[in-house]
Amino acid sequence: MNISELKNRFIQSKDFSTDNVNQLLDFAKNAYIHNEINIKEYSLVIRDLEAKGAMIPDSDNDTSLFRHTN
Repeated sequence: MNISELKNRFIQSKDFSTDNVNQLLDFAKNAYIHNEINIKEYSLVIRDLEAKGAMIPDSDNDTSLFRHTN
């Protein structure tokens, strides 16, 4: 799967288009979690999105739903 194919799936699912690589990254993760794409497709598209600047949100962020206790 490439980014263009992912965008097409995004449009079909969401009824709008996006070029935001972080939105596409989230969409790809969700598709993988729900077994809509396999690990090979997921790995390829994530690599391409990260090369374009997509970033996973910082897990130490204060907006996390889970509190870390040390």
